[in-house]
Amino acid sequence: MDLLHWWREGDAVTRGTALLLLAMSVASWVVICWKTWLLRGARQGVLRGTAAFWQAPSLAVARQRLESFDALALVLPMVVAIENIANKAVDPADPATTLATRASRAQQLTRLLRGALHGVLRRLQFGQVLLATVGATAPFVGLLGTVWGIFHALTAIAGAGQISIERVAGPVGEALVMTAAGLAVALPAVLAYNVFGRIIGGVEAELEGFAHDLRELVLDAPGAPAAPACAHP
Repeated sequence: MDLLHWWREGDAVTRGTALLLLAMSVASWVVICWKTWLLRGARQGVLRGTAAFWQAPSLAVARQRLESFDALALVLPMVVAIENIANKAVDPADPATTLATRASRAQQLTRLLRGALHGVLRRLQFGQVLLATVGATAPFVGLLGTVWGIFHALTAIAGAGQISIERVAGPVGEALVMTAAGLAVALPAVLAYNVFGRIIGGVEAELEGFAHDLRELVLDAPGAPAAPACAHP
């Protein structure tokens, strides 16, 4: 099939459908390549980072170690988020105290860790919606192009006044390519979405466990810096 001939013979709907499929394919492959780079060692990085944290003698040393082991900055944001609370107690009588700092130590830790965890997960899940959308809609976009292409071809053949199997097979076959193109765009997106979802789920479980342990670590020493407690994880 001559693509240039097909492009010249197609109308605005056919060309628009083809361009939409092309844009969906490019966007999904950009996300796939980026997330492959991001997630290729995410779980191992989290495991190495948490292990380095618990082996540190103090919170300050743990943060320095994380900067080396946590290359993707998946664990470090949670440590940074609770650092001020872990190293000092908040005086409720302080004029600078806000509603956020007036809450109990446990509430502050929960809020800060939740915010840091959600920030990390947003980074990990970025692009998942696009992959799901492409995987769900690309086959229907291709089917739309096929139906419209067949209608356009049959209308042109009927207008010519000469109908034969040779004249029908070519245009209809070219129109069916749109369905194949839609499937070709959708399949990589669906597979990538499932694989990335599994990886992200594992990383999320590890991060949630670490956030819980980190919260308990700080709460075990409510009146003192958390650094000494890090020596005995």
